[in-house]
Amino acid sequence: MSDYKKTLNLPATTFPMKGSLTQNEPKILDGWYQTDAYGAMIGANEGCTPYVLHDGPPYANGHIHIGHAMNKILKDVIVKHRNLTGRQAQYVPGWDCHGLPIELKVEQELGGKNKFSILEIRKKCREYALKYLDIQREEFKRLGVLGTWDKPYLTMTPDYETATARELANFYKLGSVQRNKKPIYWCGSCETALAEAEVEYDDHSSPSIYVRFPLQAEELARVFPQAPADDSFIVIWTTTPWTIPDNLAVAVHPDFEYDLVQVGGTFYILAKELVAGCAERFGWGEWSVRATVQGSALEGLVARHPFYDRPSPVVTADYVTLDAGTGCVHTAPGHGREDYETGLRHGLEILSPLDDEARFLPSVEFFGGKNVFEANPLVIAKLTEVGHLLGSEKIRHSYPHCWRCKKPVIFRATTQWFIAMEHDNLRGKTLGAIDNDVRWIPSWGKERIHSMIKFRPDWCISRQRMWGVPIIALLCKDCGDAYFDGDWAHGIVDRFATHPTGADYWFEAPLTEVVPKGLTCPKCGGTHWEKEDDILDVWFDSGTSFAAVVEGRPECSFPADLYLEGTDQHRGWFHSSLLASMGTRGVPPYKTVLTHGFVLDGQGRKMSKSIGNVVAPQEIIEKHGAEVLRLWVASENYQEDLRISDEILRRLVDAYRKIRNTCRFILGNLSDFNPATDLIATADMLALDRYALNMVRAKHQTIQAAYENFEFHKVYHTLHNLCTTDLSSYYLDIIKDRVYVNGATSLERRSAQTALYHMLLMIVGDMAPILSFTSEEIFQHLPEAMRPAGSTVFAMRVPEIEGALLTEEETAIWNLVFAVRGDVTRAIEPLRQSKELGHSLDAKVIIHATGEAFAALSGVASDLRDVFIVSQAQVTDQPAPAEAIQGEVEGVAVVIARALGEKCARCWIHDENLGTDPEHPTACPRCTKVLKEYHA
Repeated sequence: MSDYKKTLNLPATTFPMKGSLTQNEPKILDGWYQTDAYGAMIGANEGCTPYVLHDGPPYANGHIHIGHAMNKILKDVIVKHRNLTGRQAQYVPGWDCHGLPIELKVEQELGGKNKFSILEIRKKCREYALKYLDIQREEFKRLGVLGTWDKPYLTMTPDYETATARELANFYKLGSVQRNKKPIYWCGSCETALAEAEVEYDDHSSPSIYVRFPLQAEELARVFPQAPADDSFIVIWTTTPWTIPDNLAVAVHPDFEYDLVQVGGTFYILAKELVAGCAERFGWGEWSVRATVQGSALEGLVARHPFYDRPSPVVTADYVTLDAGTGCVHTAPGHGREDYETGLRHGLEILSPLDDEARFLPSVEFFGGKNVFEANPLVIAKLTEVGHLLGSEKIRHSYPHCWRCKKPVIFRATTQWFIAMEHDNLRGKTLGAIDNDVRWIPSWGKERIHSMIKFRPDWCISRQRMWGVPIIALLCKDCGDAYFDGDWAHGIVDRFATHPTGADYWFEAPLTEVVPKGLTCPKCGGTHWEKEDDILDVWFDSGTSFAAVVEGRPECSFPADLYLEGTDQHRGWFHSSLLASMGTRGVPPYKTVLTHGFVLDGQGRKMSKSIGNVVAPQEIIEKHGAEVLRLWVASENYQEDLRISDEILRRLVDAYRKIRNTCRFILGNLSDFNPATDLIATADMLALDRYALNMVRAKHQTIQAAYENFEFHKVYHTLHNLCTTDLSSYYLDIIKDRVYVNGATSLERRSAQTALYHMLLMIVGDMAPILSFTSEEIFQHLPEAMRPAGSTVFAMRVPEIEGALLTEEETAIWNLVFAVRGDVTRAIEPLRQSKELGHSLDAKVIIHATGEAFAALSGVASDLRDVFIVSQAQVTDQPAPAEAIQGEVEGVAVVIARALGEKCARCWIHDENLGTDPEHPTACPRCTKVLKEYHA
């Protein structure tokens, strides 16, 4: 028996059964960087069609989190796949280095910003960003992500800052930039303006108040002659009592009906539809409607401010709604976009007497020095004191908060720099590009960003901070007007390019060096200038990355093929990039935009430190390896929110083992296979092998189509099912006898090995973008004669098998064979359970078939024993006996009998001719032949 074992062609490979990923991945990483695997991957596609996936820059602050890991793995999967399929896809990682979080951290470390110069703070910010950039770079590399990690793009380098500032100069030349006083989001805690992308909405408790404004007699008599001059009011509702001091008007809708309501001797004006609800809320016992007019008739009435001696005219506005309140809208032009537009139309002052910390200026009567939120109860108390508060309560509603400090923000009118959305039809052109020029995946992304662009205000591009690209402009010290000529700005930008720290030039250069000789203010004729000290919005920074990287790097080309980020970037990077490119190029910076969801815990909850459900990628890598994390990313439909938990990861570890073991089995059975000498021509392969190879090719094509469509969960599920079911449970089990037992160089064995060879290369190519470490390990363990050219798996080209492997008739026959195999397996299983059969090889199968089924099965009768994994199989058209089992295949019945003959000691198959050769009395004729050849 021991001699027989030596004669078997048992699997042999150095590829280990256990992945030991946590120990082996770092070794594979070292190999990639020692041999420049990324360079080999790119070099293998020299001259091929370029594919540009432009990296949205993560912020250089802190360690990477699970969302970062998912994002980078998704990008890596795409880049590797495109290279493996014959496109040159470079990956240039980037980092967003400017902005508030780093500046605040540095200020905290320095003990305040007032102790140091702007250049000292900028230097510290640069050092801080570099520190975390290095940390994140190593963490990203540990994920198995390949790219130009030694030459990333950074928004703080001179070349990048130059590109950003040059885009600002381009907007200057187009006339798109304006400097105005407008209400914008403002964070009093961070003391800066905020972009819409920097505002998050969360629940907030606000006071909800109803206030009556006294009406002046002269205009009132014209509309409501019956109303008393000294006891008539218009009623407003607001959830921001602190803005009442800055009220300058009351807005009504021109098309709504408004009632004059009498309560005792007092008269009130409210929207007709809201009178009943308000009367109940205010506790009006008896009331009556004395008159009704269109809102347009109210225009021209003049109210008085409830506690300041100034008028508050009644104006009309289309944005007034009847959803809540009174239908009469308190209007403070300095604290709301719609209020601001109303103020412009009616010549109202843009009043916003607040400092940078959102405190009322000392000159504001009653509330000077108070933070706006502290002022809310004080305003309510003042309204109560003067008798003009009709009602007050607390409500919880969605309210904007600062993305950084998480505190509520306000609308504050300040002088800022804007890119005008209507100039040169920027809004219209951008909407057209969204609809016609960009592919949005998922498709709802188009509607989302379309709505955002359609209704957004002018783009506020200025920030009152220090760490960023400066706004290149001069301010007249005599009148405050600004000078920002495009050609002049381009000249300044040229100096950024040659300065060691880029935009620091603006802060270092003496005024005389940047002010054009003889420059006079076009507004007042003044000659006294100072440099603007605002910086650009960081979204303008990152949004101009197409200019710095996609156009600026020789390995890239404009526009990018793909931008891939989270769904929040419809209002962030996708948004700012689109506006910046449309404004100066007239075309989008990308062809396709792909978004992914957010990572939730196993119960579908948002991750939170307070809940304790945060899953760190570093912990997953330490426990399971980066390969399992990569598999998790691919296994989920990332276009929706993803869940992660220990249980989910455990299932993936099991799935990984099965995929690995399938590959190991195939590798082990190819140890003596040399494609140069042993490959069997497709036409000469056994039909079963051609059928199996055809099946794998079909799955391979499904996988490749899924990669092209960014459907990586389909890749995972197809690959997993292929390895664990189609191959391991069927084909690989079937061919074991032939591969182990037949002669080493026999046609039957070489045919199976040829199929396995083609299958393995397809599988490795299919799994390499996702299971990168394991694919590399398999590649390095391939027998040298089988290994594709190149030092790394990523330098290979995903193989394709051309031409037909089976005719339609053959395919139909083998589909029938495997359907009957299912019936046979189900028939044998009860006999094994009852111990009537020890193994399927103890069985003989008689297939009773009729008509076409008999004809088809008879043609492959000699293969059925192998396919069914039994000792004997025969096909007959005789009527099935009563004990025959009718399976799921129509026209086919199965009879299971005990196999005839004795069991061969070498192959374990029962054979009636066992022992016919005296030299091998326990071997069947097939094994006897192989043994004679073996010992020859």
